Amino acid sequence: MSVCRRKGEVEAGGEITQVASGPERMSVVEINALLYMPGHPRDQLERALRIPALSAGWRRSFEALLRQEREEGATTGNAGLTAASGPPPAWRGFRPFRVSRKVRESANVISLLLEPTDGEAVAAALPGQFVVLRLGPASAPALMRSYSLSGKPDAASCRVSIKRKAHGAAGAYVDDELKVGDIVQASAARGSFTLRPGDTPVVLLSAGIGVTPVLAMLHALAAEASTRDIWWLYGTRSRREHPFAEEARGLLKVLAHSHSYFCYSAPGPEDQPHVDFDAPGHLDMRVLQELNLPCNGDFYICGPAAFMSDLTAGLAALGVAPERIHTELFGAGPSLAPGVVAALRRPPHVPAGLAGSGALVSFARSGLNVRWAPTFHSLLELAEACDVPVRWSCRTGVCHSCETGLVAGKIGYRPDPVDAPADGNVLICCAQPEGDVVIDL
Repeated sequence: MSVCRRKGEVEAGGEITQVASGPERMSVVEINALLYMPGHPRDQLERALRIPALSAGWRRSFEALLRQEREEGATTGNAGLTAASGPPPAWRGFRPFRVSRKVRESANVISLLLEPTDGEAVAAALPGQFVVLRLGPASAPALMRSYSLSGKPDAASCRVSIKRKAHGAAGAYVDDELKVGDIVQASAARGSFTLRPGDTPVVLLSAGIGVTPVLAMLHALAAEASTRDIWWLYGTRSRREHPFAEEARGLLKVLAHSHSYFCYSAPGPEDQPHVDFDAPGHLDMRVLQELNLPCNGDFYICGPAAFMSDLTAGLAALGVAPERIHTELFGAGPSLAPGVVAALRRPPHVPAGLAGSGALVSFARSGLNVRWAPTFHSLLELAEACDVPVRWSCRTGVCHSCETGLVAGKIGYRPDPVDAPADGNVLICCAQPEGDVVIDL
C-alpha cells in the first residue's frame, strides 16, 4: 500500500482518514499513561515495545521501565523519565566523620581520609560516586560542597580530594584550618557516574581535579585485577600540579592490559618529557585520534566543562556510541528551560529584595545558602531567582525533568507529583521545604 502525502493546511472541521492499523492497537492515551502514570505493568510495557512505529526515545523509556521492574530491589521512581541516578543513598542527611589523615597530593590538592565517628561501617560507594560535605567552624555558616570519592571502595573509611582555588572558601578552609581529628559532616554516596561492569575496554579521561572519580574507578579495576583493556589519560599544567601521579602509575602496573598518557599544558623547566609526561599541550581530540583508542570501549570523562563537551562531541564524531560516553560535571550542571531564550549566565547569588526568614535552603553544587520566603511557590522558583542552573519542562510534577538529589531535609509537594521521584530525590518544580534542606544543585 502506498500513501500519497501532499502539502496543505490543517484546520478545524477537516476530515481525518485512517489509512492503516499497527499491531497492539494501543491508543495515544494508553501510551502516555504507561509512561507518566504510576504502575507501569510489565505486560503493557512488553506490549508497547512490540509496536514498530514507537519512536526511539519512547522505546528507550519503556525499556528502562522494564529493566527497573525486573531488577530485584530496584530503585523507586520513574526510570523511563529520569536519567539513571544510581542506587538510593545509604542514609538520609549527614553523619559525623573524623579526619584521620590529611595528605597533600600536589601544590593545590589535599586529600582527607574520613572515618565515621561511631565506628559503624559505611556502605561502600560505587567507584565514581560523590558525597556532600558540610564544612566550616561552628561559628560560621556551613560550607556545603560536593566532592567525588577518590579512593578505593571501602566500608571503613572514605577519601575525598579537594583543590584549592583562588578565592575558594572551602578549599582555603580545608588547607589552612581543618586539622586531623576535626569532625566534618558527610552525606551518603550518590551519583550515576559509575564504572559499568563488563569486559569492554575502559578509557578514563580526565583533566585537573576531574581526576578524582576516575581514580576511584582505577582503584576498583586494580582491586579486582581486571583483564580489560584500560586506558588512563590525564591532562594538567605541570608536575607541580599533577596529583596522584605515583599512585596512578602503581595501580596501572598491576593491570595486565593498561596504557597511560599524560599531557602538561605548561611544563616547568624541571619536568622531564617521557618521564613525567608524554607530550606538551592539552589533552584534546587530536591526542585521542593519534592514540587510536578502541571505539567499542566505555569512555569516562571528567574535568572542566569545555574539556568534557569537546571530547564528548569529538568521540561521537568518531563513531563512539552515545551510551558509551559517560561524563561527570563538577559544580552546577547546565540549565534546561524549554521555550526560554538563552541569556547570559550569572553566578549563583542570593535573590533580589528582602531576605527570607524561613527554612535554610542549601544548593550544594553552587555553594549557596538561602532563606526560604513564602513569595516562592516552589524550590524551582527559588533556584531561578538565585540563578542556580536548573532543568525543567512541565513545572507541574509530570515530566521529572527537574528531578534532583535531596541530600538532607524534608519537603512537601503542592501539587503532588503524578509519579514519585526516586528515593533520595526531589521534584523541585512542585516542592517546598519543610525545614532546612540541602539539594544537589
